[in-house]
Amino acid sequence: MISKKMVEALNDQINAELYSAYLYLSMEAYFESKNLTGFAKWMRAQTQEEVVHAMKIYDFVNERGGRVALKAIEQPPTEWKSPLAAFEAAYKHEQLVTGLINNLVNLAVAEKDHATNSFLQWFVDEQVEEETSVDNVVQNLKMAQDAPGALFMLDRELGQRVFTPPPAQGE
Repeated sequence: MISKKMVEALNDQINAELYSAYLYLSMEAYFESKNLTGFAKWMRAQTQEEVVHAMKIYDFVNERGGRVALKAIEQPPTEWKSPLAAFEAAYKHEQLVTGLINNLVNLAVAEKDHATNSFLQWFVDEQVEEETSVDNVVQNLKMAQDAPGALFMLDRELGQRVFTPPPAQGE
């Protein structure tokens, strides 16, 4: 059985993951409006990844006998000053999510909830990957800042990203 406190915290994380998806979908729309279709495709894949994260937590809460309680999703920003500003915002957001995941792990440890702690380790590892991935784009954009040709090349490169769902638990 999972504690009520842990269920509430996981429900908050479901909301945070769905907000992340909503944020990246908004960034996709921004990039589409700037005719940066590769950046947009990258954000679409990121959106899909965040939905998978939310659903992993959703399923876990249900499997542990908790009750999922969905909450309103906050409206994300819709404009950024530049592609770099959008990716810097995405990086800052991923750092925030890392903090949220770490807080969940701390709560699971405090609650002596070994099953939830074990489950959350996938997210700990995932956040390292998420931050690195977004930071790499930030660094590339900084290098390309005054070179439109480099932005074009980066757009083409980011357009190669394809969303691949993670394997099911235990595979």
